[in-house]
Amino acid sequence: MKFDTYLEKKLTDPKFSKAYEDVQPEMNVIRAIIEARTSQNMTQKQLAEKTGIAQTEISKLENGNRNPSIKLLQRLAEGMDMVLVISFKPKTQI
Repeated sequence: MKFDTYLEKKLTDPKFSKAYEDVQPEMNVIRAIIEARTSQNMTQKQLAEKTGIAQTEISKLENGNRNPSIKLLQRLAEGMDMVLVISFKPKTQI
């Protein structure tokens, strides 16, 4: 069974659906960090060297084992020559 098919089936369970929805903000941050880093063709080690953040900490962020502060996200953005943009959108636009 493909993951998308499995997920679609699981999301019909209200309890699972609620839990899945609850973790989406964290997953969005993780995806954004990984996508930003890889779009710059940077390894975790290279990003660590540019930011002074330990590679192990970057790994924890990308694995969801650590929640970043705004200040840490700003350091990551600067290390990738990017700006940090945070926005709120109506649920109907997601």
